Amino acid sequence: MTSVTAQVTTVYPGETIDLAIEEEPPGSTYKWDVYCDLSVNFAQVDGACPAGTYYFAGGIDNEAAVQLVFNTPGVYMIKIEVWDPVMCTNNMEFIRIDVEESLPEAELSLDPDEICLDEPSVLTVTLTGTPLWGFVIEGRDLDGNVIERLEFENIDSDQNPMDIVVMPTQTTIYRVVELYDNWGMQSEPSDSVTLTVHPLPNQSRIYLKE
Repeated sequence: MTSVTAQVTTVYPGETIDLAIEEEPPGSTYKWDVYCDLSVNFAQVDGACPAGTYYFAGGIDNEAAVQLVFNTPGVYMIKIEVWDPVMCTNNMEFIRIDVEESLPEAELSLDPDEICLDEPSVLTVTLTGTPLWGFVIEGRDLDGNVIERLEFENIDSDQNPMDIVVMPTQTTIYRVVELYDNWGMQSEPSDSVTLTVHPLPNQSRIYLKE
């Protein structure tokens, strides 16, 4: 019996899935099918999905190794049929693929990114994904110590992007360390931005020359 391997069975839209036959009988013929309706008899019905749901890289769906990309979240079944060289025997294998909504991401920017002590700056957070969002921003000093922590919940689409006024007393590195949306949690921190804080100059006495 021919068996099939897949690198992953849970993916996100736009990710490439590598599918391959573990054993390749010389001269065999291959056919890959994708099913959106998991209630049908896969052995008797060809796969059928709305146009644009997925595609095979390079349009190749008849080789021992193929690459498959899904555009739409959902649960799918993949069937591979293998016929022997004389087309007398065919084997089937099935793989279930769960395509989840893309994880949310956060992009940070500062305006301005340099201030003097006691001056404000605007930290803008732009979110991807599906509301409602929640996130946590950490501010760290140049030694890596957490000196500021900002938490936000139930952020709707009309609040995205979000402007946050910050006024640190020292140079601070900001990044989003926790982020979730309606579909899931992003475990990777965002890229960081640095707000440089310049100290005020020392005041000097003014003398009148007699």
